[in-house]
Amino acid sequence: MAYQVLARKYRPQRFADVAGQDHVTVTLMNALTQQRIAHGYIFSGHRGIGKTTIARILAMALNCRNVIGSPQRPTAEPCEICESCTEIRAGNAVDVIEIDAATNRGIDEIRELRDAARYAPARDRYKIYILDEAHQITDAAFNALLKTLEEPPEHIVFMMATTQPEDIPQTVRSRCQHFSFHAVKLVDILGELRGIATKEGIDADDAALSLLAEAGDGSMRDALSIMDQAIASAPMHDGRAVLDASQIRELMGTVPNAVFEKILEAVDQNRSAEVMTVANQLLDSGNSPAQLARQCCRYLRNTLIAKIANVGSDGVAADGAAGELLQISADEQRRAGRSAALFTEEELTRFLQIMLRTFDELGYRQEQRFHFELGLLKLVHLRRLLPVEELLSGIPVAPGSGGTQRGISAPKSTSSPAPSTASAAVRTQPVTPAFVLAPAPPRPTPPPHPVLEKPTFSPFQQNTTRAEDISAPAPPIIKPAAAVINIPVEVKLPEPVPTPAAIPIEIETTAPEPAILPSVQADAAPEIATTNSPEAAALQQTAVEALTNARGQQSAADALDEAEWHLDGITLKVQTGVSKTMLPIVVNAEAEKIVRAAIGAGIKLTILPGTAATSEKKKRPAHAGSAQAKATEHPIVQQAQRLFNAEIRSVIDLRDDN
Repeated sequence: MAYQVLARKYRPQRFADVAGQDHVTVTLMNALTQQRIAHGYIFSGHRGIGKTTIARILAMALNCRNVIGSPQRPTAEPCEICESCTEIRAGNAVDVIEIDAATNRGIDEIRELRDAARYAPARDRYKIYILDEAHQITDAAFNALLKTLEEPPEHIVFMMATTQPEDIPQTVRSRCQHFSFHAVKLVDILGELRGIATKEGIDADDAALSLLAEAGDGSMRDALSIMDQAIASAPMHDGRAVLDASQIRELMGTVPNAVFEKILEAVDQNRSAEVMTVANQLLDSGNSPAQLARQCCRYLRNTLIAKIANVGSDGVAADGAAGELLQISADEQRRAGRSAALFTEEELTRFLQIMLRTFDELGYRQEQRFHFELGLLKLVHLRRLLPVEELLSGIPVAPGSGGTQRGISAPKSTSSPAPSTASAAVRTQPVTPAFVLAPAPPRPTPPPHPVLEKPTFSPFQQNTTRAEDISAPAPPIIKPAAAVINIPVEVKLPEPVPTPAAIPIEIETTAPEPAILPSVQADAAPEIATTNSPEAAALQQTAVEALTNARGQQSAADALDEAEWHLDGITLKVQTGVSKTMLPIVVNAEAEKIVRAAIGAGIKLTILPGTAATSEKKKRPAHAGSAQAKATEHPIVQQAQRLFNAEIRSVIDLRDDN
């Protein structure tokens, strides 16, 4: 007889022989015992985990000629000795038709199947159709099969095996019983491989078998296929093949996880040169950057799970939930525990994210080696970052604030002796800020001086410079600190005074004024009329009183009270000092409606935002009790004016009651 591969030679012939699918086998055996046979089954799951195998065993059990409970068949398992079981196992049964749906996927093939399903089985009890890779069938073909699936003949049973159940239409899935298969656990695969090695007379240690089981990645067929290949390439000793872990790694093109453990130790100790040296040795040995990135991702995942499950460096706590999550051997669990002890959970999460992104990028990059090396260097750089929690924990709480007000201080240097490990030394190094804020002294009050009717300006001055501020000293300038300066500076704002409601304040900082060259004379600024006509003044007084009496319009009243009103015939122009952005908020639609009602319907009203000229004007003092006055008297606003050389442009009163 020709040689059979291990996956076919040791294919299960009974429900009890199927590993890792007890939830499916128990349900099917109970259904056979109770004679609750469905007319359609869908078996879905990972590749190589027993979907088609269980379909064949179920077909043998349905058409077995011995009755359940007889001496030849005491349970629902097939007897394996009758003619029907023998033919189905050999694959030449007349009434069990196995169809490759990836090839016979069209509507014509399904129509032929539907026509043939009307006829009774030739000899057995059921005519069974096994559709492998059923998700490949077209939608039109599935629609042609719907009526047969919904009301099939009593002698028909459909079994569909697929790896992508979501591609099967919902109308088909609702007419069948759906069994979702699980990936086979590492322990189950390892037990099967150990039993097969004993039957085949192969010398294999636990490390080699564990490596084969891990390579299967939850698929029994994949593990057996790799084992077949390893046996073919294994050296012979006294007529018996000897499987070695190093030989299997070389066969699969992988590297031992001890290499990645060494890389993470170098990352922990901040040794970039060692990381690059190890990467260079791996790449020069002919390993693919994509394969190395894949292995590194798997090792980082296992390390992260070991950290979450509190697996120690000696493998403690690797059973229970940790064993379910870590489908690796005991040696690899201890290695993952040792690597997990070096980092925090957040750091391992960032490492895994960086390597996953690197693995994705390697698929479409030209220079894969460079991108793989860059990904490893990023791990070292991430180790040097300070967590936000650690940075915030060094900010002191202002006294008397009850823990709600925090000061801002630079990181403090430490003079304690260096830790024993290099990683701790890196993390305790003081961080020198790139800039140091010099404490701003209180701005001196400028001496009184006469108001210039036609002030002179330098052509180098900004448009926002005010005439009365020309003689004022320049505000403090933020200068970059030298590398050798490490002076912690703490800037604290005073505790805010509680107010009845929030008052948004628009504050504009004035840039430092450049020096005025004495040899350059600027053109005189244009004069702006500061008086209203009697008619305009009367309209202004009427509108402001109407807004003041209205509910929630005090901000609009203050803004229009400080504005310039000009009446030209029936056109009334109101030039405010509010910016274009803040004008719709201060003078809203309701306020404009009140003003129009106050001045009368025969006058055309136009409210203009503030311009450079109007912003240059010195505003009249706010009357007592207004929102402008309260904002000016607020200690935080006064502190901001002193620190940033700011001025108040507009104030919005959001209180319900003014």
